[in-house]
Amino acid sequence: MPSSTQRTVNSFAIVLVLAVVLAPSAQPQTFTVLHDFTGGQDGRYPLAGLSIDKSGNLYGTAADGGSGGLGTVFKLSHKGSGWTFSPLYSFLGADDGGEPYARVVFGPDGSLYGTTNSAANLGCLQGYGCGTVFNLRPPPRACTTALSPWTETVLYSFTGGSDGGNPWGADLVFDQAGSLYGTTAYGGHAGCSATGCGVVYKLTPSSGGWTETVLYSFTGGNDGGNPAGGVIFDQAGNLYGVTTDSGPSRQGTVYKLTPSGSGWTENTIFDPQNFYGSQPIGSLVFDEYGNLFGAAYSDTVNLPWYPGTLFEIENLSGNWILRYDYDFSGDHPVSGLTADGAGSLYGAAYADPGNQGVPSLIYKLAPSNGSWSFSFVYEFAQGTIPSGVVVVDASGNIYGTTQNGGEYGFGVVWEITP
Repeated sequence: MPSSTQRTVNSFAIVLVLAVVLAPSAQPQTFTVLHDFTGGQDGRYPLAGLSIDKSGNLYGTAADGGSGGLGTVFKLSHKGSGWTFSPLYSFLGADDGGEPYARVVFGPDGSLYGTTNSAANLGCLQGYGCGTVFNLRPPPRACTTALSPWTETVLYSFTGGSDGGNPWGADLVFDQAGSLYGTTAYGGHAGCSATGCGVVYKLTPSSGGWTETVLYSFTGGNDGGNPAGGVIFDQAGNLYGVTTDSGPSRQGTVYKLTPSGSGWTENTIFDPQNFYGSQPIGSLVFDEYGNLFGAAYSDTVNLPWYPGTLFEIENLSGNWILRYDYDFSGDHPVSGLTADGAGSLYGAAYADPGNQGVPSLIYKLAPSNGSWSFSFVYEFAQGTIPSGVVVVDASGNIYGTTQNGGEYGFGVVWEITP
């Protein structure tokens, strides 16, 4: 199978600008590169951000490279005052999948779960594959070196038909019964294009395997199409997510899925409408009041190079209304947001390489007198592109990735310490 670097990938999901170095921030925080990807066995182009375990170890994916050429899963472990990088698995681009565009998450059993965007069934993306859902488990015995591989099990291989195809960058989420939920950008209903409008799916453990159920198949009408983010639960068991396309204003939607009898009912609860944002991306997050917060890649569908927006919507007697919005000045959010223990929200945004004088950045939204106070946490050098969600540990340290830059141009894992 050809390497992903030979493919044309939607610039909304991956923008590769090589040979860029990271610049120091004017802010008082300390910025440290924890790992500089070489493009070899460690992989290259970490697009999805990180997950953090209870011990403070970091886990992530690289979309390309590795010993198999189609991406890696990796771990960064605390070792004294430093960090040790361990490649956990390299994708071969065959039945095991390839090109992980989403981060890995922890399941109820403590092992890692994630998705690949390609390989396995080859009927999607012009023969590059429809993607998989996978599980990674550590070796049965403790590793004595940083190169002990984990064992991958494919839970489901998408066909690109009614079951969906190409999970893209969507995080997985588990329910209390141990079933997992996610989205695919394509497959399902063909109303958007020949590749389909995407689905929301559920995988249920069954007789030693996993059974897929499609909860909703988008039509490309007012319900939206092509979700590029995962779903989240509310306390009542409803699911919420975003689509990047279609909807009443043809600019994407925020949707809600409600259990209904033996199925699920979809409702579009927010329509961006130009100045509220276009092409919502990533997963949503609830704030402490039960309002939904999200990010939109742009602020108009006709001029996609326009900067993006952040939005908060509030449920008033069953009607969701816009409560807050923030327009970036030249930047595009790269994912959804992350909440810390104090209720502040963090995210990453990048500036188009040709937009001189506008830096890519890590930002923070802090609750302030019933609204939000926006501030820059860190500004990157011109052309450097942060990627995926950021994570915050219990000490307030912030971690994330860039999809380019570093000594080799293949991206880095970074830490910002207050």
